[in-house]
Amino acid sequence: MAITGPADAVARRDPPRSRFKRALLAPWQGLVLTLVAGLNIAVVVLQVEVIAFISLGVGLLLLPISTLICRWVANLARDLAWRWQGVQIPRPYRPKPAFQRGAMGLVERCRWILRDPATWRDLGWSSVNMVLGLILAILPASLVVYGVEGFVDSFLWPVLVRHGEENWYTFVHLRPGNEHLRWVSAWIGAFVLILGFLTGPALLRAHAHWTRVLLKPTRAAELALRVRHLTETRADAVDASAAELRRIERDLHDGAQARLVAMGMNLSAAEALLEHHPDEARALLLEARDASIKALAELRGLVRGIHPPVLSDRGLADAVRALALDSALNVEVTADLPGRAQAPVESAAYFAASELLTNVAKHSGGTRAWVDLSHANGVLRLTVTDDGHGGADPGGGTGLRGVERRIGTFDGLLTVTSPPGGPTVVTLEIPCALSSPKTSSS
Repeated sequence: MAITGPADAVARRDPPRSRFKRALLAPWQGLVLTLVAGLNIAVVVLQVEVIAFISLGVGLLLLPISTLICRWVANLARDLAWRWQGVQIPRPYRPKPAFQRGAMGLVERCRWILRDPATWRDLGWSSVNMVLGLILAILPASLVVYGVEGFVDSFLWPVLVRHGEENWYTFVHLRPGNEHLRWVSAWIGAFVLILGFLTGPALLRAHAHWTRVLLKPTRAAELALRVRHLTETRADAVDASAAELRRIERDLHDGAQARLVAMGMNLSAAEALLEHHPDEARALLLEARDASIKALAELRGLVRGIHPPVLSDRGLADAVRALALDSALNVEVTADLPGRAQAPVESAAYFAASELLTNVAKHSGGTRAWVDLSHANGVLRLTVTDDGHGGADPGGGTGLRGVERRIGTFDGLLTVTSPPGGPTVVTLEIPCALSSPKTSSS
């Protein structure tokens, strides 16, 4: 899955099946986060010792390595918070400058690491996560294991008593003479087991949110990230505009312009032949007419490629429906847009939908696609789902990367979910406001 865009995604309500799946997965996810908390212990010890030995020179050599490990663990927590809980935590690290070679470059690198506030926030999070994070992460699995223990004790009670085992399960004492309490431990175990599954998602969600509190960028870091994001999107917009101008120039030169030149030559030749060879002149005039028709069709296609008239006249929803009709796939479009977005946003969403449907037709191996358009909480959302074989990777080609750059100019968010075997779900979220729907006076 690839994710780019603003720090906060719009919250969604999970369907019942998804909530059930999250409850089942919570204990296992908690075990993974428990391992992350264990890594935090090693990271804190390593990082503190390296910083303490900087004055002796050894720390200068080890600080970049220990910081890289610390950041890797923190980024792992960021990725898991997004993947499992939908809580996105941007990476606030300052861009790496150019360093000198030799010892001075090593000193500059360590100074850059130590002056980056994110270095200390990662270390602070690691110190807290190995205690608080461990408790939140291990609770779901512990409750499930303890609930299973109640069932085991209940079913194996005769065997345990026969071998002289005595044990307490909550307030139930497993010993000879208490056989009438045998099934009480099973009922308590069932309650604890259900409690573990029910509270697991909430505990892991709390883990993700407090992780975001410690690992999210500071206000200054957010401004720096914002400036860097705007710089990158501006460069992407300039490059895309230059590429679009080159495409238009090439299409005009190789298409309509060449046909117009040929048409002019045919008309000149027809003028010379008109008096003495009218049949040949008539044939040249017919060729010129055909060339003018083709040139007009190419110019219309070029105009549609710049800004489709249907998009200006009828809006994004009908323009996407027109794309669906022209597609080789069986495409179903669902739209709920109470108004019109700004023209640049509509254009970006339209061409993104066109690119995504083209990708489905070329690469997915599917025969059907579903396009959903909606607007809620100030965000225009476009989702394209197909029944193909999955495995789409934004880093594997230019199609999805191009869509990502196109909507990045508007602080858009691209999410790709494409497990092997499918289905592939691509969601675009573009912050924007809709205008009031136009009403007719007739």
